[in-house]
Amino acid sequence: MGLKAGIVGLPNVGKSTLFNAITNSHVEAANYPFATINPNTGVVNVPDERLDFLVNIFKPERTIPATVEFYDIAGLVRGASKGEGLGNQFLSHIRECDAIVEVVRCFKNQDIIHVEGEIDPIRDIEVINLELVMADLDTVIKRIEKIENKARVVKDKESVLEMSLLTPIKEVLLKGEAARTVKLTPEQEEIVKNYHLLTRKPIIYVANVGEDDLSDLDNCELLNKVNEFAKNEGSQVIPVSCEIESQISELPPDERSMFLEELNIKESGLSKVIKATYALLNLSTFFTVGADECRAWTFKNGMSAPQCAGVIHTDFERGFICAEVYTYDAIHEHGSELAVKEAGKLRTEGKGYYPKDGDIMFFKFNVSGKK
Repeated sequence: MGLKAGIVGLPNVGKSTLFNAITNSHVEAANYPFATINPNTGVVNVPDERLDFLVNIFKPERTIPATVEFYDIAGLVRGASKGEGLGNQFLSHIRECDAIVEVVRCFKNQDIIHVEGEIDPIRDIEVINLELVMADLDTVIKRIEKIENKARVVKDKESVLEMSLLTPIKEVLLKGEAARTVKLTPEQEEIVKNYHLLTRKPIIYVANVGEDDLSDLDNCELLNKVNEFAKNEGSQVIPVSCEIESQISELPPDERSMFLEELNIKESGLSKVIKATYALLNLSTFFTVGADECRAWTFKNGMSAPQCAGVIHTDFERGFICAEVYTYDAIHEHGSELAVKEAGKLRTEGKGYYPKDGDIMFFKFNVSGKK
């Protein structure tokens, strides 16, 4: 299941530094606008202590974690929706993503220029979000112009349905609000997906705070402003020092935890960003385990057991018979798969079962009748 998250923000807010740290790559992170033009991409593992525990039990030949792909998209500027700063090109890159990670500068440093002058995170958020809204409004208006007559005069059924969806979205966008605020049914959502609206994509804010603020986040004035804004919007904020995370990513794995302990940090900001992005996409994980392989599989919440089997292989879904299931909590409690079985915690589920996050599954299927 290919999952893409786009890292966006104004120039020089720490996007590329964050991307470098997340992917442990080394893209250009220069102190001038548009250092990044083409989006850099990197696939990262989703940190999951449960998979580590399972590996210790089964000692598999291979370990395959769940992953998310991050896009480092060039800095947007005021007027991007009208083409400013190569804006249209950058906006098209965002359309390819499933979720948006918006980096907001919450630190002061005279040596790092700000494209808008003074440091004001709320203004920065509003600039970015307005450009996304304006781009969506242009998309919606063009679509309405194309189908309006068919809906009004010809009474074309599909056009009438589209107009019933586009009209309230247009009204919201005209107010400068995101299209995601319009409540739709699952069926309506499938139709709206065809428009690739930027502001229907789920969003989280990464507040790039100063190194000194990490130890006292409650008193970081700029971060508190972002927290209040996001609370009113119903979004999540993750405070991160991109510079510190960049330093951590350069360390050998066995030294990173020591570095975090010295900073009195329980979990790296990057780990929180990756996990939050995964959750933002309404994703969960089931596991397959054994001596050959322990693997974390990504599935959308609400998928059935056959659909989850199809994540592994389409034949598994088509020939699904049943799934043997037990929970991660069960094996964590009992210490082995055999002990889980002896405790009666292993169960057989059919087509009507909807897997839960942390399920450990073995699928039985039969495709002997395939043509």
